[in-house]
Amino acid sequence: MVSFDDTEIAFSDKTNTELNRGRLLFTMVGSSTLVAIGKACLNLALSIRFPINSIVRKTVFNHFCGGETIAECEPTIERLHKAGVYSLLDYSSEGKETADELDGSTQEILAANNTGTRDTRIPFSVFKPTAIFPNRLLAKKNSGAEFSQAEMHDWDESKQRMALICSTAKQNNVPILVDAEETWYQNAIDELVEEQMALHNKETTIIYNTFQLYRKDRLEYLRKSLEQAQQKGYRLGAKLVRGAYMEKERERAKSQGYPSPIHATKADTDKDYDAALKFCIDNYPNIQLIAGTHNENSSLYLTELIHHRELKNNDKNVFFSQLYGMSDNISFNLAANGYNVVKYVPYGPVLEVLPYLIRRAEENTSIAGQTSRELSLIMKEKARRRAS
Repeated sequence: MVSFDDTEIAFSDKTNTELNRGRLLFTMVGSSTLVAIGKACLNLALSIRFPINSIVRKTVFNHFCGGETIAECEPTIERLHKAGVYSLLDYSSEGKETADELDGSTQEILAANNTGTRDTRIPFSVFKPTAIFPNRLLAKKNSGAEFSQAEMHDWDESKQRMALICSTAKQNNVPILVDAEETWYQNAIDELVEEQMALHNKETTIIYNTFQLYRKDRLEYLRKSLEQAQQKGYRLGAKLVRGAYMEKERERAKSQGYPSPIHATKADTDKDYDAALKFCIDNYPNIQLIAGTHNENSSLYLTELIHHRELKNNDKNVFFSQLYGMSDNISFNLAANGYNVVKYVPYGPVLEVLPYLIRRAEENTSIAGQTSRELSLIMKEKARRRAS
């Protein structure tokens, strides 16, 4: 059985200075008050154009991101590779709306995928649909409302961006993951992804959809997705996550007077997540699985499913995934035991990546036990190094 308590393996790529930075960051994000104050201060600094780039880069950015460009991510990619961990370049600049901005995001997404054609350390790429589609159009499409002629033109342009990204991934033979978004965009996104899977997943799995299991309806949607793939003759790529927009989803549902789409308890989310893992392994090799999780129990459960199915630890159809800067005890110990592990390595201009960084801070604050677990592991490793 894999142990996630081996801190020598977990922090093998970290210097003492980096461990101290991690201790400081996770101490801060352990306080919801400090996170709220920090978010307000960042927003204020941005509004008055206070020069915070250097401060952010030396602290939270360097912990959670690989760099501002693909080239700057190289040292991080190599450090992970030496520990047997793959990298997934994630252009994390958000909030684009104009055609020029959306085209710029598209070029970055293509560049990340192209990098994988000549670098076996980078087996996948990824993109957020809101990086290439205007948010307002995704929301309108999701609602079923009619587009104006101008909106239809903009929608078609964005569909062309997505088609170019997916066809390039097919040509490069570098699979690409389509991240999930908020529920008021997701039905439109699912439709777009299914269309691309039907086009490009005939022989191999190139396009992956993302299933957020904190949603009450996603386990059933995963089952229906496999049925549809089998009926239409394409392979299903599934990245499973718990979800990243819980508070926003609940607040919107409350304010607009509809039932929350999110499970009421963490236990219900955990139950659906693990059921989804079992469904994917039970349907091997008809589903190619990427298990995105920072949960130790779910990670161990997947290793058990792999064992009971008599698959090799490094079966090419099953990957574990965590975010860079988080849950290194899971990533590095799984890799040390021969499992396929890929780390999301976010990159982009420091100030444009701030929304991503704020979400990471809020996520660590809201997940019970996440921050204390990170801190306890860092302190254990610091003690081990002092004693050695």
